[in-house]
Amino acid sequence: MHIVISDDYQDCVRHLQCFSKLQNHTVEIFNHTALGIDALAQRYQNADAIVLIRERTIINRELLNRLPKLKVISQTGKMASHVDLQACKEKGIIVMDGRGSGSATAELNMLLILAALRKLVEEVNRLKEGRWQGYLGVQLSGKILGVYGFGRIGKQVCELGKAFGAKPFVWGRPSSLEKAKQAGYEVAASKDDFFRESDIVCLQLRLNDETRGIVKRSDLALMKDSALLVNASRAELIEDGALESALKEGRPGFAAVDTYESEPVLGGNHPLLSLPNCLCTPHIGFVEKDNYEAYFGIAFDNINAYVAGTPQNCVE
Repeated sequence: MHIVISDDYQDCVRHLQCFSKLQNHTVEIFNHTALGIDALAQRYQNADAIVLIRERTIINRELLNRLPKLKVISQTGKMASHVDLQACKEKGIIVMDGRGSGSATAELNMLLILAALRKLVEEVNRLKEGRWQGYLGVQLSGKILGVYGFGRIGKQVCELGKAFGAKPFVWGRPSSLEKAKQAGYEVAASKDDFFRESDIVCLQLRLNDETRGIVKRSDLALMKDSALLVNASRAELIEDGALESALKEGRPGFAAVDTYESEPVLGGNHPLLSLPNCLCTPHIGFVEKDNYEAYFGIAFDNINAYVAGTPQNCVE
């Protein structure tokens, strides 16, 4: 099969051990994101199969209409709304997915929390500039660690936070709150109490129609002026423009974000990058070697299973 892999920013996929699973196929890899239907149609014109790296490329009906050779889409991670599944079904295109452990993303949440609380980047930059200590950091131990969502990654963040001496405090759907209670974690009495009482708020929700914009300006306004908001999930979970405004107004006092509405962010072109009270990283939550081996290993296995006539992990 002719397989196209897009958006491999670091040119790392060909160097993974699992890449050998594609040795019997023709593989074309692109290291940047193509913008616009014409560019995407040209990129995928010879593809029998496409391997998607998370939600970096949108596959809609208009694009699919221009890809008559396409038979398979294999998604790294769980499928989200960036692929028109109905159009794929109508055209007989098989869509498959598969997930990793989520550990890398949970670990990045802790890295962002600790770096923000201890002013790590600022202190490193001061030292490089020839200066010495300039800030009084804050420890995680004893802080109320608010975790919004208690799925696979949310649970891991609670466990890691507890290991650092933080006090996990959960909010989410009723089913999430029940799971958190069963795991021995305190849950908030209400959404308002969650934002008002947390010293740190970590967003751990999947993005869908229900959760898009679920964090409102009014929620952020309830946070302490000393509080930290961490978003390593999806930028669209927060109401458009709300985080930038909230940080300028001082509630919360600081944020650490790993996701943006439109990616990649190039040329420093995002309003959060200019704010002194926001630590920004380039969506590296899941970008880790073991995680990539797992995600891409499954994606490549899916293609080989299709070729063998036994499709697996199919998305309806």
